[in-house]
Amino acid sequence: MQRPSAPSSSGRRRFLKAGAGMAAGAAAGAVMGRTGAAAAAAEADPTTLPPNVPWWGQYLGDGVAAHPYGMPSEFEAHVVRRNVPWLTATTESSVNFTPIHELHGFVTPNGLCFERHHAGAPSLNPADFRFMINGLVDTPKIFTLEDILRFPPVSRFHFLECAANSGMEWRGAQLNGVQYTHGMIHCVQYTGVPLKVVLDQVGVKPNGTWLMAEGGDASGMNRSIPLEKAMDDAILAYAMNGEMLRPENGYPLRLVLPGWEGNMWVKWIRRIEVGDQPWFAREETSKYTDLLANGKARYFTWEMDAKSVITGPCPEKPVLRKGVNQIKGLAWSGRGKIKEVHVSTDGGRNWMQARLATPVLDKCLTCFNAEFDWDGGEVLLQSRAVDETGYVQPTMQALQEVRGVNSIYHNNSIQTWLVNKSGEVENVRLG
Repeated sequence: MQRPSAPSSSGRRRFLKAGAGMAAGAAAGAVMGRTGAAAAAAEADPTTLPPNVPWWGQYLGDGVAAHPYGMPSEFEAHVVRRNVPWLTATTESSVNFTPIHELHGFVTPNGLCFERHHAGAPSLNPADFRFMINGLVDTPKIFTLEDILRFPPVSRFHFLECAANSGMEWRGAQLNGVQYTHGMIHCVQYTGVPLKVVLDQVGVKPNGTWLMAEGGDASGMNRSIPLEKAMDDAILAYAMNGEMLRPENGYPLRLVLPGWEGNMWVKWIRRIEVGDQPWFAREETSKYTDLLANGKARYFTWEMDAKSVITGPCPEKPVLRKGVNQIKGLAWSGRGKIKEVHVSTDGGRNWMQARLATPVLDKCLTCFNAEFDWDGGEVLLQSRAVDETGYVQPTMQALQEVRGVNSIYHNNSIQTWLVNKSGEVENVRLG
């Protein structure tokens, strides 16, 4: 028997009015004494207000078989990744930005994770997948995914940030949205095998000091990695947030290098070669280097410095009312844990310490919050992160004194949001 569909908005009102006269009378009584917006809302549709039972509580909902893989509510359809069409020539070599202003907590849902491709996301059958280790090793080997899954797993929360995150802001405020200024980042629980365990299986020769990690996509993207990092906290990951990797995030196997720039986290990894020197690949010479004012470039700038950003209020989330409002944001550091976050409402002249939400984990996003009392005047919101090494997030002016304005990568400067008198929020540059 087919379940009757819920009536339309106007039909629901007629249905409930005709079939529930007592409830309608109670609703009318509930409206008495109300003023302003509350009274207007009650008069507009009194059937949805307590103590009445709203229409959606009078019909059977979807059964367990209706959605074999759960999806967000239709009313959250605006919470999606977005790209910037003019940023790259094609979408196959482009970026999808995480809507960090819509996240609750430090974990990014898999379907919202920032993605960066160099030749599009390939579709790999795990049964056909092979992973090879060769070079300066005792026993070169080829592993299947089943082989990798037989190793004892580890699970750890870590952030992944593109070195180009905030890169378009070097010369001034460019993009009016935190999703675009800071959304080349995500934070998930990665599950996989410590790379050290797999390297121990093949036996690295004494003169093996560098690795070359190579991806299995059409770009064959590769990066040089020092052996010390591989033997420290690197992971060959096959799962994120409790399920297998999404195709756009490297299914079925990717490299995870906690705290280091995302370009090195090679996706769809097919090979690691062990050598005695770096390879100086395209992605670490022509790209992902930091051009200084004197024309020289810093290279091998792997570690992501401490950084933070206020995600509310932000250009996507204006201040809606006068009085006490919440400042919410995210902080992270590739050097370890976040120790403190300070927030300012006057462009950095005065600072107050924000609260850090637990847990505060190593090389992981940390949520922070604080209050400010908005009187309807202009406010300059900033946040400043301090990590456990004592490193303090710099201003853009301080960063430019050292780096100039020619760089694209590793912009970890303090972000400023201007709250204007209407409550709208704008991306601005001070000084």
